[in-house]
Amino acid sequence: DQIGRWRLRDLRGRVVVLIFYPADETAVCTKQLCSLRDRWEEYRQTGAEIVGINSDGIEKHRRFTTQYGFPFPLLVDEDKRVAEACDMKSFLGVQRGVLVIDGEGIIRYRKVVFPLFRPSDDEILAAIAALQ
Repeated sequence: DQIGRWRLRDLRGRVVVLIFYPADETAVCTKQLCSLRDRWEEYRQTGAEIVGINSDGIEKHRRFTTQYGFPFPLLVDEDKRVAEACDMKSFLGVQRGVLVIDGEGIIRYRKVVFPLFRPSDDEILAAIAALQ
């Protein structure tokens, strides 16, 4: 089970990728996370810690993860504190975007996209590779 407290500072020294997405079980969000799942071996080989995050609750995340077999955790940000701290909060909730954070905790790549589009896996993988 992938439930528990998750803190960025506990991953100091590692590259971390935060995948922000508006909601579980919606068409574009499902495509976004399934694309990541389908290329998981490439992501895994980078050694980066990859997590999805939005404001949906734990039970919704559990169902979504089980239904689609995501190999990465989905984090709960119900109060949108993380989204706000990362400038990923919008009037609709959480923006769709990606942050790649280096081992020192510095955001080295930030991409926010229009809600109906999703960040390119190739672009995310290249951003991770640039830090290695």
